[in-house]
Amino acid sequence: MPRADAAGPAGALLSRGRRGARGAVPAGFLFLFWLLLLWPPGTGWAAAPAAGDTASGPSAIAISRGRYLVEAGGCAACHTDAKDHGQPFAGGRALKTPFGTFYTPNITPDRATGIGGWSDAQFLRALKQGIAPDGSYYYPAFPYPSFTRIRAADALDIKAYLFSLPPVRHENRPHDLRFPFSLRPLLVFWRLLYFHPGDFHPDPARSAAWNRGAYLVIALGHCGECHTPRTFLGGMKPALFLAGTNKGPEGEIVPNLTPDRGTGLGDWGQDDIVTLLKTGMKPDFDNVQGAMTEVIRGGLGQLDDSDLAAIATYLHALPPIRHKVGH
Repeated sequence: MPRADAAGPAGALLSRGRRGARGAVPAGFLFLFWLLLLWPPGTGWAAAPAAGDTASGPSAIAISRGRYLVEAGGCAACHTDAKDHGQPFAGGRALKTPFGTFYTPNITPDRATGIGGWSDAQFLRALKQGIAPDGSYYYPAFPYPSFTRIRAADALDIKAYLFSLPPVRHENRPHDLRFPFSLRPLLVFWRLLYFHPGDFHPDPARSAAWNRGAYLVIALGHCGECHTPRTFLGGMKPALFLAGTNKGPEGEIVPNLTPDRGTGLGDWGQDDIVTLLKTGMKPDFDNVQGAMTEVIRGGLGQLDDSDLAAIATYLHALPPIRHKVGH
């Protein structure tokens, strides 16, 4: 899984102000910037108490469901530093972007360096709102603009599975970002432009398979995060959703997933898509490369055939977008 219409009402509101007040707008924004820059983390923005937490702990069924959902999300691929033989889900993987290098965090239940001290409410707020337990904003390298669509029950099953894993003590590495992207408070403006929170809502006019596929692609699988071109500020371009990009993660070329016959998957059958998601094999018997290999091996390849078919159903029903990527 994003949309730049949030500024409209605010702009209209400002335009209704009196002419004499307009000169105060830049100063007001400057004041807001410095307020955010100096605001101590956790002051006023901390997560609310976990009203739904219980002392009994999650059930074996919840943990099993959570494992499946983690595979659907490909969480291990990003949160494991396989290159340096890191422990599963202990973080540390470097993600190079035009803004600098992000390092993925430890999501094992270690209380000192992972998420072992998080409540249900804090986990939900992080996953669905992009807000850390201390109240600071996460960078959208963590795909919360897509994860916000995940149902709360599914999110808590994910937490149940992660908390069933062995805790790994592994300190999180600070991001190495270029100025001004290193100023985390500026994320408040990015969120106004590109973050639109809310659950996934099934389309009653569509089939169950289409809705299941949409949920897997948009929310859990967050496919748009890699397969959608971005603006110079890093926000996804909604008009080109899933149309591919030459500037994917770590500079990879990411293909067009829409059913355009010239530049996308228009010539692929449903079985072709299922086979690729399960084995990494393309219709021409070539294999996928790069990050998608990890996503399939540690995630999508473990899903039920019915879910893979649902993904294919959704992709086939997308509006075709002619958008050539690659050479």
